[in-house]
Amino acid sequence: MKLVVTGATGGVGSWIVDHFADEGHDVLGLDLERPSSERENATFLAADLTDQGQAWETVLEHDPDAMVHAAGIPRMGERTGTETFLTNVETTYHVFEAAGRTGADVVWTSSESLYGMPFAAEPFLPDYLPIDEDHPMRPEDGYGTSKLVGEELAAKTVRKHDVSVVSIRPSWVQYPGEYVATDESEAFDPATAEPAGHFWSYVDVRDVVSIVDAALEADVDGHEAYHAMAAENYLGRPTAETIEAVFGDLPEECALEGDQSAFSTAKARRDLNWEPAHSWREAETESVEGPAFLEK
Repeated sequence: MKLVVTGATGGVGSWIVDHFADEGHDVLGLDLERPSSERENATFLAADLTDQGQAWETVLEHDPDAMVHAAGIPRMGERTGTETFLTNVETTYHVFEAAGRTGADVVWTSSESLYGMPFAAEPFLPDYLPIDEDHPMRPEDGYGTSKLVGEELAAKTVRKHDVSVVSIRPSWVQYPGEYVATDESEAFDPATAEPAGHFWSYVDVRDVVSIVDAALEADVDGHEAYHAMAAENYLGRPTAETIEAVFGDLPEECALEGDQSAFSTAKARRDLNWEPAHSWREAETESVEGPAFLEK
């Protein structure tokens, strides 16, 4: 398969490039800068995908079978909200349009932030737990809103070009041996903790890679969205009890058991035959080599 991966030197994108290159696919990696090293089965090109001409030229010249779009500003707090929104929306618009014009199916990284809770000025509870892909979306920030607009662009691309687009909605991505989330959990006290709009959910980067792989393999018709979260929270505490202790309440409809994630991945299990394989309990101390082409 000929594959274009955007955000190829970023956290998630670099692991995606590594995986598909290992599988023997012909991968073109796009990012603002090329990596310091080469990689068998992968070539890299520096391109600013907020520029329509650069985005279209790189994609149309490569003529891929599929695209994985992982480029963009990954969270609030790195740039202004305005720049975050505009960068992510412009990049996504140009990438989707280029993919549609070349007939390439797309898998891209959306976010659980489009529901609105993670970056809300005043954190609020979901309508029900666990949260599924049909939950109302109420973002107030530039990042979450950029992902909501991105999914509308996905639907538009499907209508206009008759390709498929899969939106993956991961939670806080963690890397084996570098689980930042568990550093937070060591000092966690529900009596003093601040409300967390991701409800202490996370996902291992390797599980993000595997759901991208599953989505590309699946016969998806149109636009579909799927959660990508670990099966449990990263605190090692009962999820419902923790949410109630920190937020002071629970939704009327709550069907969480033990440390079960606040986000359901049942749709991905049903449609993609995917489920998370990694837990913080083993992964936080695992020694796993990341993409070698990023080494200085």
